[in-house]
Amino acid sequence: MLASTARDLGAQHLTLVAPYLSYMRQDERFHQGEGVTSVYFARLLSGLFDALVTVDPHLHRWSDLGQIYDIDTYHVSAAPALARWVEANVEDPVIIGPDSESEQWVDALADTLDAPRAIFEKVRHGDRDVEVQVEDISEHIDRQLVILDDIISTGQTLARTFKPLVKMGFASPVCLGIHAVFADDADLVLERVGAESLVTSNTIEHPSNAIDVDGEIVQAWLEAVNE
Repeated sequence: MLASTARDLGAQHLTLVAPYLSYMRQDERFHQGEGVTSVYFARLLSGLFDALVTVDPHLHRWSDLGQIYDIDTYHVSAAPALARWVEANVEDPVIIGPDSESEQWVDALADTLDAPRAIFEKVRHGDRDVEVQVEDISEHIDRQLVILDDIISTGQTLARTFKPLVKMGFASPVCLGIHAVFADDADLVLERVGAESLVTSNTIEHPSNAIDVDGEIVQAWLEAVNE
């Protein structure tokens, strides 16, 4: 309604800044009767706006936003801001990704910090039922665990990742997330199982926000409006 009102009042170009892009996780029909809402939402927004700026959208079965959006899209990466925070706050990190979906951010962070990394494998049986196959990384036992995921929703993925690592003898980890969805009491779940600290970017307002991506968003917005 706001977009339509702006058009009625003479706006020539509308850019939507959505730091967290909703509905992207529903990228196929997982169960009979479901809708593929990432596609429907893309159609809706493409009919209202000329451009979209977002931070690290959940691209899994879609390789890029252009597959479902018919407008110009600008993908902001939170990786540089994550790297700045880790460099300033964590000594001798080892960067852990719970699954292949986190690999792009783990690689960017580890390359920037010249830190070791490991990517595990996750099997999801349901929203709150996940299994993470953790490898033996005890060669890095003296380093600080930093477990990175793009979206922290139920907290189960992070919890199932670091509990076996703590049993190996690692100190309690830093849990790092880009989007702080935190369904129900996910942050409390992580605190109860012993997360050393819980840190997210400010794409979704949450007490764990300690990483500011506003500057990157503004740069992408300027690019969108000046093209």
